Amino acid sequence: MPGKRTQERTSMLLGNLHVPEDCRAVSEVLDRVGDKWSVLVVVMLGDGPKRFNELRRSIATISQRMLTLTLRGLERDGLVTRTVFATIPPRVDYELTELGRSLLTPVDALGRWAREHHAKIERARERFDAIAKGRARQEAD
Repeated sequence: MPGKRTQERTSMLLGNLHVPEDCRAVSEVLDRVGDKWSVLVVVMLGDGPKRFNELRRSIATISQRMLTLTLRGLERDGLVTRTVFATIPPRVDYELTELGRSLLTPVDALGRWAREHHAKIERARERFDAIAKGRARQEAD
């Protein structure tokens, strides 16, 4: 039964998400590591420690406030460390922790998957949008 095999693979991948505590735990972690700014910051820090403005220049579309909030969240979750150096002006470096570095492998895999499948997803969206547009016309007539 192909349907059953797919369902078994899905349950193996997702573990015990039918258990409310597991589902909440996964959701909480994915809320942090699943947003685009966190992923970009983790990738940028994958090359080593960076100062705030280095990160901001590397991620040109992020606002100062959003970068601050993202770094604070990643630090709170133990993925990033913040080191302040007593210089004038003060220097602050951000660096991935061991836990943060362990996130690079799945983030890289997800990025590879996205690049490999982007064209297919775009085509699927175009088909979907064309069908939805046709339905809207039919309903309007």
